[in-house]
Amino acid sequence: MRLFPLILTALLSAVFLHAEERPNLLFIFLDDYGWKDTSFMGSDFYETPNIDALANEGMVFTNAYSASANCAPARASLLSGQYTPRHKIYNVGTGPRGKDQHRRLLHVPGVDVLDPSITTWANCIQEAGYHTATMGKWHLSDDPAPYGFDLNVAGTHSGGPPSGYYPPHPRVPGLGDYEDDEYLTDTLSDRAESFVRENKERPWMLYLTHFAVHTPLHAKKEFVEKYENKEPGELHDHVAMATMIQSVDEGVGQIVKALEETGTREKTIIVFFSDNGGYGPATDMAPLKGYKGTYYEGGIRVPFFVNWPGVVEAETTNETPITGVDLFPTFCDMLGVELPGDQSLDGVSLVPLFKGEKHNYADRSLFWHFPAYLQAYGKDTAAEQRDPLFRARPCSVIRKGDWKLLEFFESGDLELYDLRSDIGEANDLSEKEPDKLSELKQELDDWREEIQADIPTERNPKFDALKEQQAIEKALARG
Repeated sequence: MRLFPLILTALLSAVFLHAEERPNLLFIFLDDYGWKDTSFMGSDFYETPNIDALANEGMVFTNAYSASANCAPARASLLSGQYTPRHKIYNVGTGPRGKDQHRRLLHVPGVDVLDPSITTWANCIQEAGYHTATMGKWHLSDDPAPYGFDLNVAGTHSGGPPSGYYPPHPRVPGLGDYEDDEYLTDTLSDRAESFVRENKERPWMLYLTHFAVHTPLHAKKEFVEKYENKEPGELHDHVAMATMIQSVDEGVGQIVKALEETGTREKTIIVFFSDNGGYGPATDMAPLKGYKGTYYEGGIRVPFFVNWPGVVEAETTNETPITGVDLFPTFCDMLGVELPGDQSLDGVSLVPLFKGEKHNYADRSLFWHFPAYLQAYGKDTAAEQRDPLFRARPCSVIRKGDWKLLEFFESGDLELYDLRSDIGEANDLSEKEPDKLSELKQELDDWREEIQADIPTERNPKFDALKEQQAIEKALARG
């Protein structure tokens, strides 16, 4: 009988040891952060020394993609590990976007709440014994708690900061006390620092999903003079955007310092990502074409790095195309958490890439599906659009290897690009490469059929071709 207590003690010791060895996960997910909006990716005006240091100590992916070109569907795909036709969040809200007379098809409205029956990676991580938190933008329902979070700070259905970046912040859950002139990004960074310090003795996952740099473009007051007096860059020169980015970066430095001081830095994985391309009127993704809301590279290609002490080699770069749906299996793999056995996942674990192992991911196909409309910003960016009235009309996209095909449902138009030689998508090869066009079009058709994608086909009775053409000509003349 004396053997049982000894066995129990040994088992409990093994459990506690395993808990101590389990890595933490800090996932920094920014809003509308463009491909070039950090110094390490090439900004010549914005300053991100703390983010740059983390990137330099880890692996940077130059072909990282969001699963959608705008906020809500990108986040739904991220959390569910599924492409948009599965969860059916296609846009921000479900109503039609843009003017009736300019939309040739009736859009597919989809839904605006992530189905609670869908398991998220946060659910899996929480069930594995991690203490989980989300801080900042949620955007997928009224309350993130059922989706796997023990703690919610500021997460609601709102797509932007509830009342701007300066107080007051009425009806914002979990935000706690703040100073009268405290910048919201700083408040969230403070809460994240506190979370790190309070949970140093147990494994945790923090989804730090800043509202920044989503509109409204509220400059952080303390930094305005600095950037007004700074020499503009050839790529970037927007003062308010620069102050917002610096606030994010200083918060990252603050959290890293807390990790170091609590002795948890070496066992904390840090992943950095953005929900879509940058805000067109305020930033630039050159040489990429387009910006947030478009399905050209500037709307979907985003900054991404992983910093994993002891696993990921520092100062490494990876060109493999990856996408937001990959993070579900990746997070679970990194933390040793089981995947749900009854849910379709469209991504793959990126851990083999992180470890430098051989793989064939570069040749797999990535997909996007947007059966809706997203109106244009206006004259400041009209010249970069396929047309100046919409950032996106109903379309599907496939990237396979270096090739990218876009299909537009209104007209049936196809555009084909070789991204290896034409990252700016300036040379449509649809007529010069008929075999490649046919191959990718067939694969895109097969994927949509397999995933049961909603495709808009019904003509919009309010569409007016003359008014559309007049609006296009007016916008081009103005822009």
